[in-house]
Amino acid sequence: MLFADIDLIDQNLDYRTHTWVGVKDGRIAYVDSAPPEDDVARAFGEVYDGRGRLLIPAFYNAHAHAPMTLLRGYAENLPLQAWLNDAVFPFEARITPEDCYWGTLLSCAEMARYGVVGFSDMYYHMDEGARAAMDAGIKMNLSDSLIAFGDVGLDDLPLKGRLERLIGDLQGAADGRIVVDCNIHAEYTSNPRAVADMAAFARENGLRLQVHVSETQLEHEECKQRHGGLTPVRYFDSLGVLDGPVTAAHCVWVDDGDIDVLAGKGVYVAANPASNMKLGSGFAPIPKMLERGVNVCLGTDGMASNNNHDMMQDLYLLALLYKGSSQDPSVVTPKQALAAATRMGALSQGREDCGFVGVGARADLCVVDVTGPSWAPMTNPLVNVVYAGHGADVCLTMCDGRVVYRDGAWPTLDIERAKAEVAARTQRIIGEL
Repeated sequence: MLFADIDLIDQNLDYRTHTWVGVKDGRIAYVDSAPPEDDVARAFGEVYDGRGRLLIPAFYNAHAHAPMTLLRGYAENLPLQAWLNDAVFPFEARITPEDCYWGTLLSCAEMARYGVVGFSDMYYHMDEGARAAMDAGIKMNLSDSLIAFGDVGLDDLPLKGRLERLIGDLQGAADGRIVVDCNIHAEYTSNPRAVADMAAFARENGLRLQVHVSETQLEHEECKQRHGGLTPVRYFDSLGVLDGPVTAAHCVWVDDGDIDVLAGKGVYVAANPASNMKLGSGFAPIPKMLERGVNVCLGTDGMASNNNHDMMQDLYLLALLYKGSSQDPSVVTPKQALAAATRMGALSQGREDCGFVGVGARADLCVVDVTGPSWAPMTNPLVNVVYAGHGADVCLTMCDGRVVYRDGAWPTLDIERAKAEVAARTQRIIGEL
């Protein structure tokens, strides 16, 4: 495809007008203010009229539980521990592998609709989740959850065998779109032996690791009581978890010492502003993290604690809410927020050649219709993307040079069947409870 005469948010997140961007063999092959020669243009195939459109890097959802589409609207108005123990865990105990496939497929469709091309997922039945992501044509960092009570180690758990099978069967599948990560659900759902074992397994196998950290004040304080004053960040650090590439979700209640550790270890913190507010968990100290050099990315979390995968909504919240909570309108600039949703999200997934619009990058692109009233005037287009744009403005999403959503259609999947399957399966599970 050749995007012709289109305005652009470039690899430095700067605005450029009247640009030509050529995509070939899954990568960006041409970016210039002038059109390519005719023979070069023909090699790109379809010419996309860019007038009234803005081309931006696609989004990367750094923390999700994709099959939880099945629980959308189910567990409402509950604090985290009651939400988990009284509503979510009993529901999840009845989710089958096929349920996971359809829940993930619908999540992939929703994410593609809103410009998301890759997501980091924590859940179960990850082979089915990977099948859905491959069918949808988008990227997935999958991780099967470690939950270990008592004194068991990783060798004692079926999880180790599942991980080895996932690595053997799926690592690098679909031209690298599928990546297998390790996953520790949380401090309060695991024991030190299993955590240390998982950290060692990740290092030995060169895998990234995903983990929930300090999502609630209760989690944070009870960890300190259990482990001699160690916060979740310092507890995980003491067991070697932070010695490799890690994405730590939430980090709402981290303290100043934790932030120093996160920065020093190069941890990626996946902020989840919508989920944290909806569950009453609080506000992560994102301005302080950015000031100290922590890698901040952005996630939606699951659909029982956010209710939609519209990353532009989470982008808006990330850029806005900290101005109010800190009473400082200068914190979390639009450029920092957009970087968290794009380039930093890609890096959190180990995708070095993704998350920016530049020659040689993977063609992970999002086209936004900027002709609506909320976009006028275009005094500062980057500010408009963050504060005035909506997920509904996305009119094309491209992953590795393949269109996965365009103008109300999903060329890679049957959206009506996906919606019907998820609705029927949710009703079945509710009927079993």
